[in-house]
Amino acid sequence: MIITRSSIDTMKGPAEWFTGDVYIDAVASEPTQSRVQANLVHFTPGARTAWHTHPLGQTIYVTEGVGLCQKRGGPIEVIRPGDRVFFEPDEDHWHGATPERFMVHLALNEVDEGHSAASWGDHVTDEEYLARG
Repeated sequence: MIITRSSIDTMKGPAEWFTGDVYIDAVASEPTQSRVQANLVHFTPGARTAWHTHPLGQTIYVTEGVGLCQKRGGPIEVIRPGDRVFFEPDEDHWHGATPERFMVHLALNEVDEGHSAASWGDHVTDEEYLARG
């Protein structure tokens, strides 16, 4: 058994990966032989990821607030607490908060020695973000 005491500070999400203010708390990143990476990600209203993919896929589980997600070419979907979204391996997508609400989700990624957790692309434009039918 390994207990990791809460000693990792909340990290501000890098501007290269996010639009708006996003804060990340590491949940699972140890030990080095583990294939699981998990983060609790806090999006302020209007904040969102850039377009990105995950070589081995990603699951997000919404814990608070109201969010949006979209795979490239698909409709924007509203997500709420208790909703789970699985993004297929290498599926180009984004996710974040609605313009008027905070959103928090648990991001679960599987990684291995040959894969990074994500490949980041262009920022989601305001026009793309606001294109909810």
